[in-house]
Amino acid sequence: MAVVVALTMTVGSTTALAAKKKAKKAKVEQQETWPNGEPMDTWFTAEGKVDVETLGKRYVLTDFGVRQGTEEVQTKQIQAVIDRAAREGGGVVVVPKGTFFSGSLFFKPGTHLLVEEGGVLKGSERIRDFEIRETRIEGQTCKYFTALVNADGVDGFTIAGKGTIDGNGTNYWEEFWIRRQWNRQCTNKDAQRPRLTYISNSKNVTIQDVRLINSPFWTNHIYRCDHVRYLDLYIYSSTVDIKGPSTDAIDIDVCHDVVVRGCYMNVNDDAVVLKGGKGTFADQAPENGPCYNILVENCHYGTVHGCMTLGSESVHDWNVIMRNCKADNTNNVLWLKMRPDTPQHYEYVRVENFTGKCRNCLLIKGWTQFYEKQERPDMPMSQCHDITFKGIRMNCGNFFNVAQSDKFILKNFTFEDCDVQDATPQFDGKLIESTVVKNVKINGQMMANQ
Repeated sequence: MAVVVALTMTVGSTTALAAKKKAKKAKVEQQETWPNGEPMDTWFTAEGKVDVETLGKRYVLTDFGVRQGTEEVQTKQIQAVIDRAAREGGGVVVVPKGTFFSGSLFFKPGTHLLVEEGGVLKGSERIRDFEIRETRIEGQTCKYFTALVNADGVDGFTIAGKGTIDGNGTNYWEEFWIRRQWNRQCTNKDAQRPRLTYISNSKNVTIQDVRLINSPFWTNHIYRCDHVRYLDLYIYSSTVDIKGPSTDAIDIDVCHDVVVRGCYMNVNDDAVVLKGGKGTFADQAPENGPCYNILVENCHYGTVHGCMTLGSESVHDWNVIMRNCKADNTNNVLWLKMRPDTPQHYEYVRVENFTGKCRNCLLIKGWTQFYEKQERPDMPMSQCHDITFKGIRMNCGNFFNVAQSDKFILKNFTFEDCDVQDATPQFDGKLIESTVVKNVKINGQMMANQ
């Protein structure tokens, strides 16, 4: 009898082990990969959000003398609440129902921000309420105005809630356009405008559920961060009447491992932008660097200049996926800005399962705004390669808007399973070296497979 039991246990253990190995093999086979073939960590596809209740004690602004319903700028009072939370071991600074005006706020390690439904954290209309500190702007490290919400070296930082962070940008926008009438070369820095959020040198950051609107300048900017998630956000600035200039939705600057999921973006510039530095020697400056492992999915674009833009301040970007998205009125789905004054390398980018309307599905051209080339005998040749479009179902002004140049190399592009309407049909895979065309239909006509 003992022998039978032992044999039964052995057979059972062997069967369980085999099942476990089979499950593990299946999991490996199902694991997603980046465009360059590297495995994608399960962190990128995890659906959970931060449970704010686990982040510590609540510090409700009105419990500490901050008043709602007044237009008084209460930067010092709100900052005092943040500082107190940090001193007492961390916690959640809560913006309750009501409107609270502020200048630049600085979150400390262990602190978080919750904007409750009906609550509004609103930026001051006066630039003097925003501190000047060393920061990162347009691919350069310099002294400039800080954002409304700032966090540097704050690992685990979370912004959450159903409320609103409002940059109150209308007056800043008006001033910008007045300056541009006077001086067509007026830059963003000349216009002196704060961003809405700026997070730097941090990891495990989540911004979820909030409304981020009317930023005077860029809406969200991260620099030297990793494992950052933007989840189910409403990001808006005006694209009619008084337009919000350069109000990019999300600027990703020298960062890796970033997810943008389920967001609505309508801004008067690009939606998701990869940045990392500009200038003839940008690839040698220690403050610059690459962006990689970027996943954008299940997003809805209203009016934007570019759904995904690489540049105008990029050095090296790779492993970028934008998928399962809809565009109502975008100028460009994928915009590769090629600066002749900057060595640039864009590779392993995949755009798939896109629907809606666009002016250009793919736009590749030289970008010479505020061009400042220096002499460099060993200047690397810029290049774009291993770019894929798959499952595109769009109404396009121009599906394929690509310019050749002696300043950059294009190769290894793939267009697969695309069915588009094209008002300017000029698709020509031969313009790009080693182009693969498979099951591509333009205006009802099947393109020859290559």
